[in-house]
Amino acid sequence: MEDLQNFIAGLPKAELHVHHVGSASPRIVAELAQRHGDSAVPTAPDALAAYFDFTDFAHFIQLYLSVVDLIRTPEDVRMLTYEIARDMARQQIRYAELTVTPYTSIVRGIPAEAFCEAIEDARTHAEKELGITLRWIFDIPGEAGLPSAEETLRVATELQPDGLVAFGLGGPEIGVPRPQFRPFFDAARAAGLHSVPHAGETTGPQTVWDAALVLGAERIGHGTSAVQDADLVKYLADQGIPLEVCPTSNIATRAVASLDEHPLPAMVEGGLQVTINSDDPPMFGTDLNNEYAVAARLLELDRDGVADLARAAVRHSFADERTKATLLTEINTYARS
Repeated sequence: MEDLQNFIAGLPKAELHVHHVGSASPRIVAELAQRHGDSAVPTAPDALAAYFDFTDFAHFIQLYLSVVDLIRTPEDVRMLTYEIARDMARQQIRYAELTVTPYTSIVRGIPAEAFCEAIEDARTHAEKELGITLRWIFDIPGEAGLPSAEETLRVATELQPDGLVAFGLGGPEIGVPRPQFRPFFDAARAAGLHSVPHAGETTGPQTVWDAALVLGAERIGHGTSAVQDADLVKYLADQGIPLEVCPTSNIATRAVASLDEHPLPAMVEGGLQVTINSDDPPMFGTDLNNEYAVAARLLELDRDGVADLARAAVRHSFADERTKATLLTEINTYARS
């Protein structure tokens, strides 16, 4: 197993389901908390592990938003984004589609234009200095309702930052039905953005159906409950709609009771395409390397199988064909070494 972990650590990788604020490491969160001393968030990195010991998904959202409250200036946004890229690069992540929620910063006083300039500045410098390509998924925070959807769409379509590739929907699923967001996804897709809503994480298969049939999902965030509906599994497999699977996240938020009960093996056995991701890694005490190790155990994979997971993430990304070809070549070369 140690050999496999070493292999994973050096494996060039892409990540497709990872949140901007949720990727803030204890080091980054502590620095932000020190900048803004009126926050309840601990300023000591060691204390943050206890702070992020949440009881359920609703509590997780509450804690997540307390970190959002630390991001108050464009410089905070820029620092957060660049430092996330630095942490990713250390894991040999070459390409990442970062789920970004502009609305939560805009309503806290950061102008949309300044927000987009900050993430773009971080993106271009990270690519030049760290060798990592970042792309953005602008997502609607479902708990904020339709006004947040309208503003997210406006920012996405009017400002159109160069790194933007997709439109998403996150936050709680319970009490936040997917169909109400159809007009916003229709408009985003018409503007050339890909559709990647979260669905089926804490609700049943119907939410996944809604994401696919109503929101035109090209990938599904989580999709954990999809295996409960054989017709849905067949539909997703036939349509080639991948699931963005985040095993440790599902346990941490109590979406799944234990890793041994995780539906990842059933997804693969059902013919579903899957990618492995870390979601909100520091908040869940994980990273992408660990998620690959978890997936390898659940799926009983060897080095070749793990390399296939890395290839799948590249193929199911929204990277341009040249970027995909370059990264696939790098994975293949590494796997043969």
